[in-house]
Amino acid sequence: MKPNLKQGLILWLPLALVISVFIVFARGLMQPDDNVIASQMVGKALPEFAAPAAIPGQPGASAADFRDGKPKLLNVFASWCLPCVAEAPVLLRMKANGADITGIAIHDTTPALEKFLGQHGNPYARVGHDEGSRLQIALGSSGVPETFVIDGKGVIVHQHIGPVGEADVPKLLEMLGSRP
Repeated sequence: MKPNLKQGLILWLPLALVISVFIVFARGLMQPDDNVIASQMVGKALPEFAAPAAIPGQPGASAADFRDGKPKLLNVFASWCLPCVAEAPVLLRMKANGADITGIAIHDTTPALEKFLGQHGNPYARVGHDEGSRLQIALGSSGVPETFVIDGKGVIVHQHIGPVGEADVPKLLEMLGSRP
């Protein structure tokens, strides 16, 4: 007896559907639409913190520093972070254009930070040491470098994930009220 085409299709159709659904789900898992973990703190007040000075001769940082009426950048960085090296000259140029930048060092030591800032320049008005990454976690930061724009009232108004590049400078300076 010869099976007809209709019976063959009925037998293979469920298997084809299962395979198609599997391929769609697998593709979605391997290539998600959004690979960035944005902070849920944007639009909210900066968490209270007091980070001790990370290097001698430069003050640490606290949440109160961001409530003086002047917008500032809060840059989460580390001496061991290669993208932080790439962003260092950009941050220095931003500082030269009037940006007030506070650095928060993650998982770092004073000697390593001194070497890093000595080699790549120090764009920071303050450098706090985030022991145990408590502030980084409270900010919703998922890595280094990350930069937050804090308005003069202490509210996080923008998060920049990854190194700040030349293309990002105009927008960030505008948010700070500075000009490139």
